[in-house]
Amino acid sequence: MFMVTKTLTIMEDSYRLLAGNKLEGESFSEEIRRVFSKKKAKKLSDYFGVLSRETGNRMVKDLERIRKEQIKLTKERIVKLR
Repeated sequence: MFMVTKTLTIMEDSYRLLAGNKLEGESFSEEIRRVFSKKKAKKLSDYFGVLSRETGNRMVKDLERIRKEQIKLTKERIVKLR
């Protein structure tokens, strides 16, 4: 592939947004391709670190509570059907 380079002028806040979104070891060109490519398939690892551990733990506890409640309701419905 023949590589042509272009110089872009962007505002400082835009640069900080780009730099903050860039993955480790990723060039700005790779980041722009990743973000703006039509193919939006993401790897699971793209989501690592999105939630804090504390938020993740709260979500797991909520899901466990919901699951227990659903099991309880299902058992009650089964008993009513008998």
